Amino acid sequence: TWPRPNPMNKPPSPIDDERRHLVLAATATAAAAFAAAPCAAAAQAPTPGPAMLASRPLQRSPGRPGDFAFLNGHWRIHNLRPKAGAGEAFAAEASCFGILGGLCSVEELRIPQRNFSGMGLRVLDVKQSLWHDHWVNAASGVVGSPGLPGSFEQGAGIFEAEETVDGRVVTYRSVWDLITERSCRWQQASSADGGRSWELNWHMEWTRVS
Repeated sequence: TWPRPNPMNKPPSPIDDERRHLVLAATATAAAAFAAAPCAAAAQAPTPGPAMLASRPLQRSPGRPGDFAFLNGHWRIHNLRPKAGAGEAFAAEASCFGILGGLCSVEELRIPQRNFSGMGLRVLDVKQSLWHDHWVNAASGVVGSPGLPGSFEQGAGIFEAEETVDGRVVTYRSVWDLITERSCRWQQASSADGGRSWELNWHMEWTRVS
């Protein structure tokens, strides 16, 4: 999934910019249809889930091999990107599998109508018992580093990092929740007030195909 926050206080890379342009181009047609149906858009307007709004855990739960096994398989994904007064909607698909006994989870994300693809790579640091989420753009083959750290808390995967923007500390959080055998949800939001409020900027509803 994308975009990934940059926890090292660095500006977005050309690779990130390239992917942003590709995704936005891929969603232009779907976004127009989404805007043409305001009632449907309002009905589907996503809100941050409980795990997104929860306080940061005082101590992360230790990561375990297989935590991402729920993603193994093939998926259809409905994407919503909230915007003031409207939003963008577009479709994607993904294939996921675990390797190294569940220490790694690999996701191939595809947007067929634009011939775009990338890879989400989640790796468990065994020594720290901590997951890190990385992104690889198929156009570059470069692994995003250092990756977004996270853990599973009460059934939800919470990944979080901070960076300084115009002198303010901004927290970026992504959450995997509503996990069942047939579906799950991924959300991304940012907070500029220490987690008291969150601005949702990406919402993905995953439905299992096989």
